[in-house]
Amino acid sequence: MSILKNIAELVRENVISQETADKIKNYYNTSEKQTTNKLFVVFGVLGATLVGLGLILIIAHNWDDLSRVTKTIFAFIPLLIGQIMSGYSLIKKPKSAAWIESSAAFLFFAIGLSIALVGQIYNIPGSFNTFMVAWMLLSIPLVYILKSQVVSVFYIVGITYYAVDLNYLTFSRFNKSNSIIYWLLLVLILPNYYLLYKNKPKSNFMVLHNWLLPISIIITLATLMKDHAILIFVAYFSLYGLFYLIGSSDFFKHQKLRNNSYKILGSLGTVILLIAFSFNGFWKELQKENLIFSEVLKSPEFLVTTLITLLGIVLLYFQVKNKSIKEIKPIAPTFLLFILIFIIGLKFAIAVILINILVFSVGLLTIKEGAKQNHLGILNYGLLIITAMIVSRFFDTKLSFVFRGILFILVGVGFFITNYWMLKKRKVNE
Repeated sequence: MSILKNIAELVRENVISQETADKIKNYYNTSEKQTTNKLFVVFGVLGATLVGLGLILIIAHNWDDLSRVTKTIFAFIPLLIGQIMSGYSLIKKPKSAAWIESSAAFLFFAIGLSIALVGQIYNIPGSFNTFMVAWMLLSIPLVYILKSQVVSVFYIVGITYYAVDLNYLTFSRFNKSNSIIYWLLLVLILPNYYLLYKNKPKSNFMVLHNWLLPISIIITLATLMKDHAILIFVAYFSLYGLFYLIGSSDFFKHQKLRNNSYKILGSLGTVILLIAFSFNGFWKELQKENLIFSEVLKSPEFLVTTLITLLGIVLLYFQVKNKSIKEIKPIAPTFLLFILIFIIGLKFAIAVILINILVFSVGLLTIKEGAKQNHLGILNYGLLIITAMIVSRFFDTKLSFVFRGILFILVGVGFFITNYWMLKKRKVNE
């Protein structure tokens, strides 16, 4: 680095002391070493994956010409190689992330390959979904024995794809009896997530898990729908509220926004649902629902909604118990307000008006929050929420084109004025 080359000159000219020069050198040397180690891990995992795929292609090319015994041997060779590599990494290179992660990644794919080949050789009956479950269950020990975060990432992607294929990519109705398997598989990876949080809270793997796990849950929550599917929307509101509150916790307080997946997903999810439910059609369909209270209480949708909502309420309580109402973020209590509007909407058409008031209030309070923090991003986010609501009403009402045009002009002027005011305020403060 150029700064390291100039340190000696800075010491000679008494700009910095020798002690300060040594600290600067140690800092940059440590930083470079960490970067190099990360590159070794990335290229090691990539290399192991490519080698595994190459073996698959070579075996597949000559597959028809091989005897059953030879096929069986080839089916277990990648698995054996992967186990030898993992054993060597565990015993000889326990502190080398590159060795651990690359050998674990290779063994992960070798497990899947061996299961598939043995099943094909001996015509063992089974579906793709049973194959995925077997593969994931046999791979989960790698996460805890080798402490492999790469396999943990592959595992989360694998169980998510399993749930999607089982419930969304088939023509049949949701497989209610089997969708619970995903949630059981998800529980198996949570201890690793907790250990990662305790031991390496600022690592890239922690950031990656922070994105993958909530996205996986968002994708698969709808698999719990049964006879009262309308309630799953309430569950999603509570889930996004819970995510937002997690993202507002002390752990994420000093992290960059792009690393705060929970806050981003919680905020965007809440706003998107609010805009979607600001249309009158949803509330008309809701009033047609013949919900029998005794049956609703026993439904999986009600149970999961209650559980998520209670978790959100507990987290909200601990975050606001020592704060004034003015300090509460606009998105934080929105899931509770939606539940109240949802209950009203079961009987009364006024719910659509209330939800639009809620959207407008969230947008307005977000603008106020942005102005308070002197943050253009938050301010414009609030303006976008209000703009989205106005655009939605453009398609949902019978207002004249002149009136709609005036509304768009007012919003555009609002964008200009608020941003101009904010920039001018910054210049005055400077």
